Parts: sequence; structure tokens; C-alpha cells
Amino acid sequence: MANERLREALLRNGLDLDHVARATGVDPKTVERWITKGRIPYPRHRHTIASMVRETENYLWPDAVATERKAEIAESEVVKVYPHRNNIPADLWDRLLNDATEHIEVLSLAALFLVERPTFAKELRTKAENGTRVRLLFGDPTAREAARRSEEEQLGKGTVAARIRNALAFVRPLAEVPGIEVRLHKTTLYNSVFRFDDEMIVNTHVYGFPGAHAPALHLRRLSAGDLFETYSESLETVWAGAKRATF
Repeated sequence: MANERLREALLRNGLDLDHVARATGVDPKTVERWITKGRIPYPRHRHTIASMVRETENYLWPDAVATERKAEIAESEVVKVYPHRNNIPADLWDRLLNDATEHIEVLSLAALFLVERPTFAKELRTKAENGTRVRLLFGDPTAREAARRSEEEQLGKGTVAARIRNALAFVRPLAEVPGIEVRLHKTTLYNSVFRFDDEMIVNTHVYGFPGAHAPALHLRRLSAGDLFETYSESLETVWAGAKRATF
């Protein structure tokens, strides 16, 4: 069975059989078999190719890594666990934002703690102008899900919707900046996800607690890992079903 994920990843990055053959030190026909017949390369070759196309080994070859090994790698993807999101040092958020050059993605309801930072909008604008892809996903303030979250967190009626509108006011100047997209979703959000290239903060949602008081994971993407990729795919799913924000 052909490996369409590998084929698409190579095409997307402008790579052909010869490029991969030279990088891995194998014959082009071997590379062709990896694609057309779904043959699985040796681990050292998988790592090289994954780096070339900027994908994880687990995405390109889902069956290549044993379940036990995936569990071990997942543990290594966790940089640190914070008992509450508000325990995350401010300088970590600064570093993640400053270091990102390819992807900045936010999936949340409001994320006011982040967007209300005095320099946040300016930093995102500068990042986009330098080629970083910025995608911001906020909850739809008119959706039932926003009202339900106010109830679940034992807040006043309409509190979450008001927070979302405040967040949108902060990012409104970015709506027409090339490279920045803002969308609204109506999902029941189980986690807020903040991605900065190959690092990520996942803020779990706990019934009855506001996000600031819920645990958070600091993850770092590993080539053969599955944990980072799981949250990234979740973000992609929400993004696909969200609508463009209108200001």
C-alpha cells in the first residue's frame, strides 16, 4: 500500500527521489519503494526524512513504532507539568513567543491572560511580517458552549462570552494582517492549546474550575512522538470547522 503521507510531504517541500536518496545514502529505487509500496525505512532514515519534511515519524509511518516505545517517547515529550496554568512563569511565555519562527497557534475560549499582554498584538504582527504563520481560534461568544462554560466554572451568566469579546477587541487590529488568521469555534473545548513551533502549552479544562486553576503541560515535539501530534491534530480539527471572525 502506497505511503500517501510521505508522498504528499515530499511534494509539499519540493523534494524528489534523488533529494531523499542523497540525504539517506540509499538508492533512489529504495526511496521509491518507501513511497509506492509503503516499505518502512530504518529508524535512522525515518529520522532524516522526518526532519527534511518537518513532520513526525509517527505521522509518516504510524505503524513503525511499537506501542511500548510510543509510551516511552510520550513521557519524553513532557517538559514539565504545572499544577495550575497560572504557575507557568511569564518568562516562559516570553521565550516561546520570541523563539517561534514558523507557527504560532492558539486554541482557546478567550485566552485573555495572553492576548491582553501589552505587546502581544505588536509581537504577532512582527512575527507575521517575518513569515510566521499565526492562527488564532477563539470561542464564538454567541454559542451555547460559551454560556455552558460560564455555568460550569460557576461564573456569572455571560462571563465567558464577555471575556471572548474582550479578547477579540485586543486582536481586532490583526484581522487584516497577512499571515494572521482569526476564527471562531463552537466546540466543547476540553483543552486550550498554545503552539509555538515545536513547543506547546496544553491547558487542561477541569469541571468547576477556571482555566487558570487547571493543570497545564509544557510539551516539546519529538520526531517519533505521538503526544504533541495528538493535540496538534485536535487543533486542526477545530480549525477546519471554525468560521472566520468578522470585526
